[in-house]
Amino acid sequence: MEKRSFGLLSSGEAVSLYTLESGDFKATWTDYGATWLGFTMPDRKGLSDDILLGFSSLDPYLRPQPYFGSTIGRYANRIAGAKFTLDGREYRLFAQDGGQHLHGGRRGFGRRLWKGEMDRIKGSPALRLELESPDGEEGFPGNLKVLCLVVLGPEGRLSLDYEAATDRRTPLNLCNHAYFNLRGEGRGDVLDHRLELRCSSYLPVDARRIPLKGAPRPVEGGPFDFRVSKPLGRDMAATGQGYDHCLVIDADCAAEGKPFAHLREPETGRNLRMWTSMPGVQLYTGNKLADIGGKNGSVYGPHGGLCLETQYFPDSPNREDYPSCVAEPGLPWRHRTEYRFSLE
Repeated sequence: MEKRSFGLLSSGEAVSLYTLESGDFKATWTDYGATWLGFTMPDRKGLSDDILLGFSSLDPYLRPQPYFGSTIGRYANRIAGAKFTLDGREYRLFAQDGGQHLHGGRRGFGRRLWKGEMDRIKGSPALRLELESPDGEEGFPGNLKVLCLVVLGPEGRLSLDYEAATDRRTPLNLCNHAYFNLRGEGRGDVLDHRLELRCSSYLPVDARRIPLKGAPRPVEGGPFDFRVSKPLGRDMAATGQGYDHCLVIDADCAAEGKPFAHLREPETGRNLRMWTSMPGVQLYTGNKLADIGGKNGSVYGPHGGLCLETQYFPDSPNREDYPSCVAEPGLPWRHRTEYRFSLE
């Protein structure tokens, strides 16, 4: 484990870079935005690459950017009309993205400085990242305390445990917005990555990317059917610009401890399997990436990475038919997402 300086904010506050290593695997994080900066692993030839899109220095993270590796909150994804009603009261949020509330609003948790502390849990390197969000921030009710616990275990296992406590009922939806390219960041697009998802239904959306009314639709036979592994790009044309949709994770995954996702890159032999306690996953294929300067001279173009964002469903605060995203005072709010990287 290592902690070193990653720069200064305009306020003079120091930002730190944290490195966790276990065997052939290395994860780097920063306390600015609780951001997952990088993940290095070997390929089947023994050559190591960083497989996360992002930047080499702090400054680009301070400017508008595609949420590379950010911890998103209070609410990941979109809330229609930037408002919701809870306990008979309407709450208005910061509106962007065509009048919707997106990824926490004007600032969001991904643009806040968290408190970081290194630890060791059962012999594995770990990082505790904590944040306090005051009542009314971005329009949300309740004073909120959040913990993100990062543990890099043996054999390429990285877990993210989220915990939260609030003094008022409030919608809460935390996730990490990492962009993966298993060939290596900056090494072309991900359209030939093979993806399998244990998701039998998905949420169709309108032009605002807000889920349509009604029950989730079956994926069977359509472009969202990843129940059998297939290349990401095979059916992408049928979606329009690419995937940016929430799929419903089959209930037996969490109940029986099964992975809901398996991503494989044939050339390098790198694999990623994922587990989660969340009900949905937003599959985003980097459709809006366009000539973004990344790490060490890399340039990211469309589909240069993909996100598998584990979360509650979009617009859940306005949908009684969706799993409840409301955190309750005095009750634990806990979720876990686990990433297992391997060679096959």
